[in-house]
Amino acid sequence: MSDAPPAPDTIFALSSGALPAAIAVVRVSGPGAAMALRTLAGRCPPPRRASVAVLRDAAGAMLDRALLLWFPGPETATGEDLAEFHLHGGRAVAAAVLGALATLPGLRPAEAGEFSRRAFHNGRLDLGQVEGLADLLSAETERQRRQALRQAEGAMGRLVERWRETILALSAQVEAALQFGEEEDDVPLWNAAHAQPIAALHNELSDLQAQPPAERLRDGVRVLFAGPVNAGKSSLFNALVGRDAAIVSAYAGTTRDVIEAPIQLGGVPIVLIDSAGLRDTHDPVERIGVDRAQRALAAADLVLWLGDPAERPEGAIVVHGRADLPDRQTMPHGADLAVSAETGMGVAALRSLLAERASEMLPGEDQVAINARQTMLIGEVAAALAQAKECDDPVLVAVHLATARAAVDRIVGNAGIEDMLDGLFGRFCIGK
Repeated sequence: MSDAPPAPDTIFALSSGALPAAIAVVRVSGPGAAMALRTLAGRCPPPRRASVAVLRDAAGAMLDRALLLWFPGPETATGEDLAEFHLHGGRAVAAAVLGALATLPGLRPAEAGEFSRRAFHNGRLDLGQVEGLADLLSAETERQRRQALRQAEGAMGRLVERWRETILALSAQVEAALQFGEEEDDVPLWNAAHAQPIAALHNELSDLQAQPPAERLRDGVRVLFAGPVNAGKSSLFNALVGRDAAIVSAYAGTTRDVIEAPIQLGGVPIVLIDSAGLRDTHDPVERIGVDRAQRALAAADLVLWLGDPAERPEGAIVVHGRADLPDRQTMPHGADLAVSAETGMGVAALRSLLAERASEMLPGEDQVAINARQTMLIGEVAAALAQAKECDDPVLVAVHLATARAAVDRIVGNAGIEDMLDGLFGRFCIGK
């Protein structure tokens, strides 16, 4: 009786965009991919060469005239045998071919992200590439696209490989010192000089931890309009959003909830947030709004403060709003710029300033963006290296380096990441 694991299911899905379209691509991955080609097209074409064939169902009825592609594993996108049917892009055509595939033994529709998950498990993608691919699928700005593409092309994996090689070389030196340092003249004992490359790597990782987070680039810089009631926050919010997203009235305390609207300024993703005016109130509903505004203030990346400049939160841009009114035409000391949502005065300058400040809060164009999961693990590596560089005992140095290696492996998914894969691949569409 064989102890070999059972062969995986063969999965299929529409892997192109929404229909109708010029072409619909149906992808099949797994041990039954060649059988699917032979059954529907009557033959399996030469590997990696496009071939045209008539597709027929089990009863012999014609489904479509399609372009076929056959990729034998393991050198494929998923690491498995892979077939593609390039169909005419009508809904009925795609549905007929998908229905025919569903009748074949061992074939089933793919789940969200399952093609990419197989690529990861078969070593065709590391976890950093998978995360980059997920971000690439959701990218809406050019800056998001470039950074996600960098990750999808393996930028994090290359960094991690260099870190791993450095730590392995250091570990080998420690082991040599432990095993042979007292016996062999050409093997030096472990000493303070050996700690220098550990310190250099620790400093590099610490700098990476201090970078702006990748989530800010993916989700947008959160910019909060804050200040007292009747300061013109909602009017200015609407002016920047370009529509009446928030209710505006002369009644103090009109805004009682947190309202969000995503925009782009100079290619920078930004989430504008309107909030209740900050004041003491006995109105229970307004009190809830003020509490939410306080929480939003604590969580914001950048604040547009439309109140007294002396009360500005740290790092806030102070905006002198409603500057078209007769009693507000003198900009107070400490304000950054005067604006009027009514006349448009200063709004363009505010857009430019927002784009500039928000851009500074994003990972640099030449940096590899680090997400929260990666930052946490890089922190574990840095902490282990910090302990190693302070140790005189080579046995303890070896222990700390082993801890660092384990954390490095988890960054690209070589160990201990099963608990987060479902959520990650759930971000993918069916067929990817």
